Amino acid sequence: MKGLFKSKPRTPVDVVRQTRELLLFVDQSAADTRESKREEKMSELYKNIRELKSILYGNSESEPVSEACAQLTQEFFRENTLRLLIKCLPKLNLESRKDVTQVVANLQRQQVHSKLIASDYLETNMDLMDILILGYENSDMALHYGAMLRECIRHQIVAKYVLNSPHMKKFFDYIQLPNFDIAADAAATFKELLTRHKSTVAEFLSKNYEWFFAEYNSKLLESSNYITRRQAVKLLGDMLLDRSNSVVMTRYVSSRDNLRILMNLLRETSKSIQIEAFHVFKLFAANQNKPADIISILVANKSKILRLLEDFKLEKEDEQFEADKAQVMREIAALELKEQRA
Repeated sequence: MKGLFKSKPRTPVDVVRQTRELLLFVDQSAADTRESKREEKMSELYKNIRELKSILYGNSESEPVSEACAQLTQEFFRENTLRLLIKCLPKLNLESRKDVTQVVANLQRQQVHSKLIASDYLETNMDLMDILILGYENSDMALHYGAMLRECIRHQIVAKYVLNSPHMKKFFDYIQLPNFDIAADAAATFKELLTRHKSTVAEFLSKNYEWFFAEYNSKLLESSNYITRRQAVKLLGDMLLDRSNSVVMTRYVSSRDNLRILMNLLRETSKSIQIEAFHVFKLFAANQNKPADIISILVANKSKILRLLEDFKLEKEDEQFEADKAQVMREIAALELKEQRA
């Protein structure tokens, strides 16, 4: 019988519809479903998922065809195929999970009539982001769900939802999970959330300044884990040096507790942490409206700071770094002169 259908190639719409039907079977199949029938359906499903991937990415013989991709994308988001794929992912084999992750990633970028229809779909199905975020608590799913999540937050409306969701606080724990790969994936998602959409990030940081930086300082910058500290101080610099976050930056560099943490990081034995800490520390020094307690800390520690900076050299010569360092040293030395004049 199978031979009868070989002459009629399936359209992208057919592939999506058949995939959806097979996913519904997998999702709803009872425990007493005959094993042979279940295996047959799973085999068909894996084949369909591979075909979806082939249409979107092309294969060794052909490049993807834009019209076929558009048809596939429209049908995919017309109904709940994405929800079914996410829900059924734990029931698929490893190879198919990887294929699904790539399919979902690709679909976030597909335009139909110059419109990202994935964004419209996700806007009314934001609870799917909750499933993806909580995936970090499942070691088998974490990397697949994490990769999907990062692609979905390419859409500003999705990033805004995640930033303002109660789950945002969980990233401070996910970043420190004992499984290195999962912790690194969570850190990559966290960075994407805090750097991709400038206006959304600035609004989030302004509204959530106190709890966010309290967590950031205690759990990340003061973590006992070297990698966590290094990534955290680098990301902090990226956030504070971004012009969109100028209001947040001014607030951050007016805090003596923040200054204390950065001065400790400056004294680390790790050169890479020292460098990143310097890029944040220079903002404290450059602030022309330093609060009195910031000035008193800098003056009290001036000789140590100047000595540390004098000895602080990069392996490769960097004119910008040397210029920044010289400027910071002048600022610190000037504070000393101001105090002596008083």
